[in-house]
Amino acid sequence: MRISELKQKEVINGSDCKRLGFVGDVDFDLYNGTMTALIVPGPGSFCGFLGREKEYVIPFCDICQVGDDIILVKVRSDEVEENCKF
Repeated sequence: MRISELKQKEVINGSDCKRLGFVGDVDFDLYNGTMTALIVPGPGSFCGFLGREKEYVIPFCDICQVGDDIILVKVRSDEVEENCKF
């Protein structure tokens, strides 16, 4: 699978069935050549004028399943908020 194919998939949290958004970027470990996390841009702020408030960083170990249209992850809501970059 290519990174461009991942960017077309929507990320859904299996814990609370909440849509997190589409994959925006992928984090790699350059030494091992492995994918370490998915980065999903957060919701826009104030009608999109001020950019995005945060982004979700989802560790690779939290990915449950990659389907044709969605990526199912299993993280608690408070963990998602802790992993957000402001």
